[in-house]
Amino acid sequence: QVQLVESGGGSVQAGGSLRLSCAASGYTYSSYYMGWFRQAPGKEREGVACISTGGVSTDYADSVKGRFTISRDNAKKILYLQMNSLKPEDTAMYYCAAARAGGNFGLRLRRGEFDYWGQGTQVTVSS
Repeated sequence: QVQLVESGGGSVQAGGSLRLSCAASGYTYSSYYMGWFRQAPGKEREGVACISTGGVSTDYADSVKGRFTISRDNAKKILYLQMNSLKPEDTAMYYCAAARAGGNFGLRLRRGEFDYWGQGTQVTVSS
């Protein structure tokens, strides 16, 4: 049974930092692209960042470039999202997701074409 469990969300003031984690189980983690998505109330889901199977290549939404860093530990089967210089507009539910490797993962991030999804962790940034 595939499980993706996010943690690390919380409330922080603008300019602060948070690190999200996502623990994966039930599938061959190293064979999947991994990504982070977010959805704010009343807004469409947005692909935030994704990472290749080996962790060498990454892609980011323009809105988070230079502030967020995605990484993965294939031995521990954990995905991370380091979020720095947080802004109120970063407030959202954040989800991790897995996509069976194939095709351009940046394009799949933008299209939301991922196979498995976590339940989400809330991030709230106050001004």
